Parts: sequence; structure tokens; C-alpha cells
Amino acid sequence: MTSISAESVSTILVSCKQTRFHIESPNYREVALLRAIADKLIPGIPEETRVSILQQTSISDASAEDLLPPEAQRSSKEGLTVLEDVINKATSRSELEQEISLLSAGVNSADAYGALRALRKLRHQRMQKRLFVLDKDARLRSGARGLQARKALVEHEKAVAQSAALNEQPADEISAETLQAETQEAVDMLADLQLQVGPSRMAGIESRAKKILSGLGFTDAYMAKQADSLSGGWRMRSALATALLQESDILILDEPTNFLDLLGIIWLQRFLQSLEDLPTPPTLILVSHDRDFTSSVCTDLLILKDKNLTYFHGDLPTYEAAQAEKKQYLTRMKEAQDKQRAHMQESRGVSIILPDPPDLRFPGALLSLEKVTFRYPPAKGGGGATTTTSAANPAPPTLQDVTLAVGEGDRVGILGLNGAGKSTLIRVLVGDPAPAGARQTGAVTTHPRLRMSYYSQHAVEGLQSLGRAEPSLTALALLAREAGGALDEGELRGLLGSLGLPGRTASDVPLRKLSGGQLVRCELTRLLWSRPGLLVLDEVTTHLDYETVAALRAALRGWKGAVVLVSHDRWFMRGVVEGAVDDEERRSDAEKEQDGDGDDDEDEGGNLRRRVVYKLAAGKLTVLERGVDEFEEGMERRVKKLMGGG
Repeated sequence: MTSISAESVSTILVSCKQTRFHIESPNYREVALLRAIADKLIPGIPEETRVSILQQTSISDASAEDLLPPEAQRSSKEGLTVLEDVINKATSRSELEQEISLLSAGVNSADAYGALRALRKLRHQRMQKRLFVLDKDARLRSGARGLQARKALVEHEKAVAQSAALNEQPADEISAETLQAETQEAVDMLADLQLQVGPSRMAGIESRAKKILSGLGFTDAYMAKQADSLSGGWRMRSALATALLQESDILILDEPTNFLDLLGIIWLQRFLQSLEDLPTPPTLILVSHDRDFTSSVCTDLLILKDKNLTYFHGDLPTYEAAQAEKKQYLTRMKEAQDKQRAHMQESRGVSIILPDPPDLRFPGALLSLEKVTFRYPPAKGGGGATTTTSAANPAPPTLQDVTLAVGEGDRVGILGLNGAGKSTLIRVLVGDPAPAGARQTGAVTTHPRLRMSYYSQHAVEGLQSLGRAEPSLTALALLAREAGGALDEGELRGLLGSLGLPGRTASDVPLRKLSGGQLVRCELTRLLWSRPGLLVLDEVTTHLDYETVAALRAALRGWKGAVVLVSHDRWFMRGVVEGAVDDEERRSDAEKEQDGDGDDDEDEGGNLRRRVVYKLAAGKLTVLERGVDEFEEGMERRVKKLMGGG
């Protein structure tokens, strides 16, 4: 392990422009750190550093503007298409056009002093913006840096006052030399600004914006839609496109793979890797729970724990191996055994324990579909739009002749692009009511003693809505209400604690104040208190941090019940469904076997688990013989074509 502890983190961020950072275990504390970097509140980040940030939010209906830096937010206009909006925010085009308009009016004015007045007004506006930044620095910094910041603020306040006086200077007090010099400066500045929004430059930016939006899943028709009409997931992709399009020295991406399918994730991997080929590549700071994604992009780790940052040169597997070696070394030191145990207990991280399912008493498939076809009702035309579907010419089926069986202990994975019908298939599996006018044929059969629980990809948003409707409702109170006396308070607390919601977090903190990851854990307790024999999970990792994803993967890998999983997280899918084990999990399994608590790969009847990964495309469900690898290779080929690689 190499260490550069002599350098401050802020120095690393500013100077090492080819370094990719990954921040492990993202949570609200990381959000605060990322915001501090973006706002340049960390000493050592020069004010002229260009920072582009994609910021996650706990509010599901936040606009894309809320996820962008203030300068991009100020550049927003109403009524723009998605393409126009992304370009406008990424280039601050609105501000540039305002400055051009101001200078152009002055330069073309019949008033001899028009250009000078426009120049001075523009200078004053820029100085006022700079004053705001210096005032922020002076208020937030202390000690020697704070004193220096306050001195800079005082000096700039004097300059702003002088600028205001110049704006009011009578014409007869302006010398001919000053008039000529400032008029020429106004003309030169106008020409420079016009070059920045000139047709040739903007054409190049538009071409790049289209490529980015296309890689993130936008069709030409979607790019032409009104930006303010986008749903939450598409707004997030639009915000990501803006961050990628901006010219920056530091690029901060907070969970950028949320709302992306595997095609979009792999495209983003390749795009971020290609940034290294730029003449001045940006530093990338990435927060993500997607292990495969971070390992392919990042070269370094920043571990934020107990209010301290630890730097590690290497990827996650290397870091975990180093930590394991450290634990083994501590274990061998007999003279410090008590201290070792305490330290190891503190460092053990997140643990999740899933209750075993009940015995079904007699065998049979838990759930099966036989030649199921599902078709949504025709879309209604509105606002002058026409529809191409009718009773004579119905919409194509979302699912067509789908056959699927899930037995005890099975692991079934379902992969597919966004819009392929994965969530529709899940809703058919769990028996959710179909919308009015939908048509479903075929047979759906469930075991008469089956207990099934379903995690919806919209579960967190549902709990947030419930928290807003009942502001005092806690996780413990919600679980007690739903259990209806089947479990006592001690059992409820034990279940909540086993899923990472211990003590007062469960009983005192309202749902509306829980983080996204805590809400996922709350939802899991709602699913597990009844001891289901089948878990159906639709994008369960979206709001979880890396440690919790790893703990949930390990728990599901050894759980006795059956799992049907829809996920774009390749590492999670490989572990839960395919049974893949990485080095850290292998070491953990060895420790459990020594304690007599190891995992096996058999169901309750002693039979080997059935492990299968399916691909859903064009309504058809087909087996992927080589699992996740086969699907990933197909996406790689499509990304290569998207990026012009053949």
C-alpha cells in the first residue's frame, strides 16, 4: 500500500488530474463533503477551479436543477427541449447571452459613452458576484486562513465601491484617453463572448451533447421533449448529461448509475475512462454502491469514517485484502488480544441477518408461469397527439409466452434494459392488479402454503410519502402496526436491529428523517417479519451504500428461501443468483465454517439450489447460459457501436 499522507486531500483533489477517487460507504456525511468540495469551502481549492457535480437527493420529486451547481441552476430557462436545456446549463449560455446583449447595446449605441457605460456595468456585475464568494469564504473560514479571507473581502469591498462610483461618473469627467481605451475594451470583450457562443463552437457542443444523451438512453424524440416534462429518472439522466458535458477540473458524481440500465452503466464506464485521453483530464470523485462500476473506473479510495478521511491507493478488492491482512496480523499478537477483539468488532461493518423461511410440509414449485402473455391497454392520444394502436391493431405485448418456475431455495435473476418489461413481469409474479384494459393470458400458479414478499423499486418513495402523511410515524411503530400483535416489541426490535435499524433509530427517528438506505432497511423488515419463503426484489440496491449492499448480498447468498432478483448491479446479481464469492467473502465464509455457521448451496430438502439468469427482451424470456457475463458482453458490443468503435 502506498501512502501520500504528507499531502492534504484538497491538494490531491486540485493537482492530480488523472486520478479517479471512489468514496466508500456513501451517506449524508459524504453528501456534505461533496457539497463542500463543489462550493470550494475546503482550503486549498483555488476559486478558479471548475467543479461539475451530480448531487443525489433524498427528495424523490426534486428537479434536475437541484442536483447541479449554482451556476448551472442560474442558467436554466423554461420551455427548452432536453437537448437545449442540457447545453444551456452546461455552458451557462443564458448568462453569456445576457452579457453579450448588454455589451452589444452599448457598442451599437449612438451615445459615444454607450460602450464605456456597458463595460463598466458588466464589470460591476461580475465584481458583485465575486464579492458574494469572498464574503462566503470570510464567514466560513477561521484562524490564519480566515484572517486572510477577511482581508481579501475588505479589499474587494473597496474595489466594488470604486466601481459603483465609476458607474455614476459624469461624462464631462471622463478623459478622451479613458473613453477610447474602455470603448476598445468593450469591443474586444464583446468579440470574445460572441466567439464562446459562436455557431462553430456551439455546433461541436451540440454534437457532444447528443452523443452523451444518446449514451444515457435518450432517443432523438426524447431529446426534443420539453425538459420540464421529464419524469424523475429521466431528470436524473438529464442532470448527469449536464455534468458530463461541462468543462471541469473536478467532476463529482454521486450515485450516477441510479436509474441507468446496464447498457447505460457500461456506456458511462467507457465515457469516464475516455476522459483520461483529454489534454487536461479532470479529477473524478465518484460515490457509488456498484462495485463493478467503481472498480473499472477508479484508481484510489477515500474512506470517510468517524469524521476522518483515509486515503488508499488501489481499488476495493485491494483495500479489502489489505484490511484482511491487517486483521490477521492483529489476531496473531497475543499480548493485545482483548484490544484486537474490540477493534475487530468495531471494524466488522454492516451485518444483515435474514430469518429462515417456514417448512412448506409438502413439495412443489413455489411459483410458476405457463405461457403468460401480457398486453397493456392502447395509449390514449391527447393534446393533438394520435395513437397508432386500436382494437384491430393492438400494442405489441410486453410479455409474450413467458414460462418460468421458482422452486424452494432457487435463485432466479432477470436482466434487461429499461422498458423491457421487467417490472411488469415482477407484478405478474406477485399478483399485482393489472391496469384497466390490460389483457393477460396464460396460467400463474402458486404453492398453497407460500409466503411471498415483494420489494418494489418504488418502495423508498412510498415510505417517504407515508412519512410525510404521518410525520411522527417511526419504523418500529409501522412494523408493530403491520405485524398486528404477531410479534412482541422485543422481537420487532431484534428484527429491525438485525437489518441495521437498532435502538432509538427504530423507535425515535420518524420515517421522514431516515436516509434512503435506512428506508430500504425499514422496507426489508416489513417484508421479512412474516418469514417469507420467496423474496421478489426489484432494484433493491438503488438507495443502499456499498457496505450494506455487500452485507445484503452475503445474507441473501446463504438464505434458505428462494429469491427472484431484478437488478442492474452486476456484482450483486453474480453473488446472489450465481453464487459468486470474492476474496473477502471467502475469508468470511471460512470463519463461519470454523464457528459451525457456514453457508451451503442446498435447499431445505438437501437438493442443490437452482441458479439461473434470464434475459427479458422484446417480451421474450430466455435463459443466459453464461449468466451475467453473457448479458454484459452483449451490452459491451452495443456500447462499442454507440461510441463509434465499430
